[in-house]
Amino acid sequence: MNTMRRDILILGGSGVDTTVYVPELPLPYQDTYHVPPVVDRIGNTGAGVALGCHALGLGVAFADLIGDDPQGALVRHALREIDCSWGPAAAGTRRSVLLVGPDGRRTSLHDPKHTSGERMPRELYANVRARNVHVSIMDFCRHVYPDLDGTHISTDLHDWDGLNDYHKDFAYRSDLVFLSAAALADPEATMRDILARGRAHTVVCMRGADGCIVLTRDSEPRAFPAVPLPGPVADSNGAGDAFVSGFLYGTVRARSLEECVRLGSIAGAHACTVSGTHESPITESLLLARFSR
Repeated sequence: MNTMRRDILILGGSGVDTTVYVPELPLPYQDTYHVPPVVDRIGNTGAGVALGCHALGLGVAFADLIGDDPQGALVRHALREIDCSWGPAAAGTRRSVLLVGPDGRRTSLHDPKHTSGERMPRELYANVRARNVHVSIMDFCRHVYPDLDGTHISTDLHDWDGLNDYHKDFAYRSDLVFLSAAALADPEATMRDILARGRAHTVVCMRGADGCIVLTRDSEPRAFPAVPLPGPVADSNGAGDAFVSGFLYGTVRARSLEECVRLGSIAGAHACTVSGTHESPITESLLLARFSR
């Protein structure tokens, strides 16, 4: 088997987002709303990190399970410039309906297409040697960790509440853990728990417009502000995945923690100013130009 060397290997997490722009959120009950054109786009977290890292010039490999359906064809087409390995998803390709308000906030209605007992086949990623493996929190990915011994692993727990057992394998078995503050009563307590019970050296809690909190094994929690948006807000979909992409770019390029945070923040801010989920990720040249200002 030929070995493929890449900067980033991403396991799991592609799908299709159906974006609906609505007049307000929460959306009051009404029999019919007339809305702008409804669009199907590449979506979900793994695809976002893959496309974001690819746009930043990193060597990316991606492996996932998708359906033999129109949504699967859309995913394959959107990721055609990335080295991808596909396995069959018995229930079909994952989908989300995204309701986006005028201020760019969104509500996601996610259909995970879960099939009990489904696993990511080892042959989809066994020939890749990557500097970082990013494991999406798909149930079929939780079994890959023994195969990744000796590799730096990152994951994104998204809106974990700090209690749900589903996320704990990912939280405690990854080296670099991202999560959102959205559902956390005490973000710093959850971050400390991840370090205490797991192998992580760094935990990054994203707080949207309030920036992020970073906790490492040798420092107290540090709050970093968000960077100003480079233009009017259009759509917050994909901002978290863009942040992760920028941070991983800095990690692979051996940047300092502070620089990784700033690179992630710039990428996330860019994502808020473009429509869609992952269609227009920031490029390496633009990221570095904004970073140097």
